[in-house]
Amino acid sequence: MTGTPLGTAPGSPLRVGLVGYGLAGSVFHAPLIAATEGLALDTVVTSNPERQQQARAEFPDVRLAATPDELFDRAAELDLIVVASPNKTHVPLATTALKAGLPVVVDKPVAGTAAEARELAALAEERELFLSVFQNRRWDNDFLTLRKLLNEGELGDVWRFESRFERWRPKPKGGWRESGDPAEIGGLLYDLGSHVVDQALVLFGPAASVYAETDIRRPGAETDDDTFIAITHTGGVRSHLYVSATTAQLGPRFRVLGSAAGYVKYGLDPQEAALRDGLRPGPGWGAEPESLWGRVGSGESPVTGGGRAEPTLPGDYPAYYAAVAKALLEGAPNPVTAREAAAALDVLEAARRSAREKVTVTL
Repeated sequence: MTGTPLGTAPGSPLRVGLVGYGLAGSVFHAPLIAATEGLALDTVVTSNPERQQQARAEFPDVRLAATPDELFDRAAELDLIVVASPNKTHVPLATTALKAGLPVVVDKPVAGTAAEARELAALAEERELFLSVFQNRRWDNDFLTLRKLLNEGELGDVWRFESRFERWRPKPKGGWRESGDPAEIGGLLYDLGSHVVDQALVLFGPAASVYAETDIRRPGAETDDDTFIAITHTGGVRSHLYVSATTAQLGPRFRVLGSAAGYVKYGLDPQEAALRDGLRPGPGWGAEPESLWGRVGSGESPVTGGGRAEPTLPGDYPAYYAAVAKALLEGAPNPVTAREAAAALDVLEAARRSAREKVTVTL
């Protein structure tokens, strides 16, 4: 979809309906939408009274709806729907929004299967509507820094990419994300795995084969909480990806090994923690102290001073919704397409099969 959506006066911000006000909706989407020029958070959908109160306190002018049906009943008053509800609702809600003639942003994973993601993409294309997937970690500080290093050829030919998204949460929290019900699309493979696989594919291209190990380690856990994914890319790079809630000693977020040098970076991007703490995008957003910069070098461990410190570029989650607004208002490129998300889901499905059958899966 290009140009100014129907129902929006020229120069007016696009009116956004946000479905879901849990972690994704309240911490990520609502603050980022509100901070984006050209977008206005119009309506929040949640049936939870406490979350309704929270939304009204944070955004006094926002309208509230208890159900998605209430939102869709006045589809003509909106210009964009953002789906930030539990994973199992992503496809039905996005489908309803597209059939109502509305552009859509869907949180990751966009669907439970690659086939469903491609069906959504086809529906959007058929109706000439914008459909994007919220892969915010393409705008993590370390990811942006690594892309810069790769573009400048600092590492030479990359041979191996190690990416870790690890936590120490020895007791399950419960909730749908840790449910063993396949319909919930829970577990770390589809949660954090959606991030690390997407990053690997963006950096190093399509997957040729996938091997994975998934385990349920914690007492009382119902779904995978310690998972490893190995991707052999068509270009020859090997990606080793770790997602875990059971890591007592955290490894480097990135270790990238090339023919000329390597890059090692510890620590998570600070933007999620800042948003959780109630901070909002502004001057200095996404920056981290020099003490957390990664190192580039060869022949020696960064722990013993090997290599040089590489300044970390500021993280930039606001860039995603800025790109969404530009795509809708000016016809600029979609920042993350559903077909890109489907390619990541191909890998996640292959990983699940690999772990279950103890085989390497060729794509």
